[in-house]
Parts: sequence; C-alpha cells; structure tokens
Amino acid sequence: MAILEVLVPVLKLTRRTIDAIEPVDKPTIFYDSELTGFCLKVLPSGIQRWCVEYRSGAGGRGVGKTRMVLGSTTSMTPDQARATAKSTLAAVALGQDPARKRSTERAMPTFADFGERYLSEEAETKLKPRTVVNYRIYLRKHAAPLLGTRKLDAIDSADVSKMHRKIGKETPMTANRVVEFVGSVFRYAAVCGLVLKGHNPASHIQAFREQRRERFLSSAELGRLGDAIREAETLGIPWNVDKDQLKAKHIPKNGRTKIGPHVAAALRLLILTGARLREILELKWEYVDLQRGLLLLPDSKTGQKAIILNAPAVAILEKLPRVDDYVIASDISGQPRHDLNKPWKLVSTRSGLAGVRIHDLRHTHASYGAGAGFGLPIIGKLLGHSQPATTARYAHLDNDPLRRASNHIGAQLVAAMGDSQAAAEMVSLDQPSQDPEFSNA
Repeated sequence: MAILEVLVPVLKLTRRTIDAIEPVDKPTIFYDSELTGFCLKVLPSGIQRWCVEYRSGAGGRGVGKTRMVLGSTTSMTPDQARATAKSTLAAVALGQDPARKRSTERAMPTFADFGERYLSEEAETKLKPRTVVNYRIYLRKHAAPLLGTRKLDAIDSADVSKMHRKIGKETPMTANRVVEFVGSVFRYAAVCGLVLKGHNPASHIQAFREQRRERFLSSAELGRLGDAIREAETLGIPWNVDKDQLKAKHIPKNGRTKIGPHVAAALRLLILTGARLREILELKWEYVDLQRGLLLLPDSKTGQKAIILNAPAVAILEKLPRVDDYVIASDISGQPRHDLNKPWKLVSTRSGLAGVRIHDLRHTHASYGAGAGFGLPIIGKLLGHSQPATTARYAHLDNDPLRRASNHIGAQLVAAMGDSQAAAEMVSLDQPSQDPEFSNA
C-alpha cells in the first residue's frame, strides 16, 4: 500500500527567501528549517504573517497544535519574529499557554467598563439608590479618569494608592470613599472570575484620617434660625443677603426671596425629629401616622424604622397642604425633592450660620436630649440608631419613655426658635426627669 506523503514547504525564513515566495491560491504555511515551530503564513491576498506553532500542556501527538500569530512581515523583521518565537516556545516549555494568555488579556475589561457593569449588575440590585448615585460619581468623576483605561488585572496597589493620594490632596474623605468603591469593584470581579479571589489592590490602602464634624446649634443660634425661617416664608429674605446672588440674572420683583410652606416644614421637621435629610424629603403621606404620632419608614439608611413625632412636629404635619404623595412636595409631581441646598443656604446665611450643614440639625436634636439628661440608649433610639425588626414593635411606643423624651426635646426646640404658642402647648407634657428610665445611671 502506497503511503501518501504531504509535502510541507520548509525553508530558512529570511528577508530574501520570503521576498522570493510566489503568490499562492490558498492559505499556505512555510516552516522555518532551523527553529521548529517558527513559520510564515501566506494568504492569497499577499498578506504574510509570522506565526509559531506548539502543543500546550504535556505536549505529545495526542495534543492538538496551537498556531499563534506573532505579527505581520511589515511590522516585524525576520530576526525580530524569530526572537519572539523563541521566547514563546520557551514559555511553552515551562508549561504556559501563550495564545490562551493573550486571548484572556484581550478579553479582560478595563476598569471603567467593568465599573459600569458592577453598577448595573451588582450595585443597583443590592444597594440603596443613594449609594448607587454616590458610587456612580466616584467612578465617573474620580476613579475612571485615573484608572479607567487600565485592564483590571493590570491594576495593583501602587496604582490605587497613587489615585488615593491625588484625590486626597483636595478631599481626603472622598478619596477614602473612592478607594472603598474600587474595592467593591474588584470583589465583584473576583466573583465573575476575572481576577483571582483575594486579589484586591484596594484592600491594603491606609485611609486618610477623618475628623467627624459635630456642630451643635446653641439656643441663641436656634432662635436666629427660627426667625429666618419665619421671615423666609412670610415677608421673604432680602435677595442680597446671599453674596453669591449679587451676580444673579433674575432678581425677585420685591427684592426678597421666599420659601414655600413645604420647604419651611421640611426645615422644621429636620430640627424637631432629628431625622436624616432623605428620610424627610422622601417621606410619603402613607408613612405618616398622626394618630399615634409616628413616621413608619419602610426603609432608611439603617433599614426599616419608626420616627417618633413630638407635638410640634405633629402640628406641622396637620397644617401642611397635601398636594402630592410626598409630604414635602417638589416642583415635579410624583417625585421627591432632590435637596434643600438653596433654601438652607438662604436661611442659614440670614441667621448668621453660614457653613453649618443641614445634617448638623440632627446633631443639634441629639444634643438637646443629651443636655436634658436622657440616657444615650434613649437618644440612640430617637435617632434610629437601632433598627426595629418589625412594625409590631411600633405599638408600645405610644406610652414609652421615648415619647416623653421626644416631646421634651421638641418643647425646648420650639421655645428656642421663638414659637411661644407652640411652646405653651407643651407645658402639660410629662416631665422626663420623673421617670427613672431617663437616668444616666
């Protein structure tokens, strides 16, 4: 039986020999006579590509060949291609698979691309909307400009540390939050099998020291703030109180800026309840139980919780017009108000409290409770630092010491703000000092 021999073109691949190759009518492989596995692929179009062939793993005839393109003859000289083929074959001898490694590297997403994937697949389905908004800012404004074009597996701790230092020169707290976000992205990358589990270049970055601001308003400051809120909702505050408005294109007709009843109510509720800003702005009427004096929030930063309404807070909600599903109506029907930045800047500037944050109203609420001698557990519960497990826990709050604590704080706050009528209505409330549960012991 005759054996059919397949003639394989073999020649020493040099510039002279490849220039002498005749045109082909089908893809043809020309093998080098000196370096086994080094070859040249010639296409009918005339394109010539340097290649290297090898058997990965243990090798042997039972393993199929892999042909890896090194580059074209126009971009690599024969000597450069031969040297690259040698290094590739050396890697194969050490058990590597260069073609597969290159394919994986090409498929590896950049940090910017995978960061967007993390937001849509992981963050948006498991985290709170406000957290997702912040993460999107951390990615697009801070991390992407510095790490965005880098492949995930090419980013190391030095890269993240450099980013952290650069952002930290301006805003240390933001720099810390961005690093936390980067860590979350890499943890999800490990879940997706893109990086090895445990590979997280953000995990060993030392955070900048953060000094938490604890600003409490005094009685005098609360009085000025109360006056400013009343002025803003009645006469209006002179437009030139805010120096930033001196260049404004639109000046109020009477030269004064007013705030609506819902904005005024929001500011007062923040003071009287110690609630977080989003808890008030995203509050719906369906969560308000005026009969029992509770705000039953299905979700918050600390999960499901109840906020106790003292008498002044109840009075505000009873008088507030219901124009939407949201208690604090916005300019867009069916949507919560985004923030209180402009009205807060107006009244805080008018009352001489420029630089005081809205969140400081929450601290102020807690400080009045602590100053009255209420124990920290009581204050913590009023602020929602402990999470009610179910709505069944809300029933006992009607006669709970928390109720008297909240009323006592509310009475002092209203009096400090100069609302004599509301303060008078609080005189008949129980005195918390009579209840042993309010002791600091």
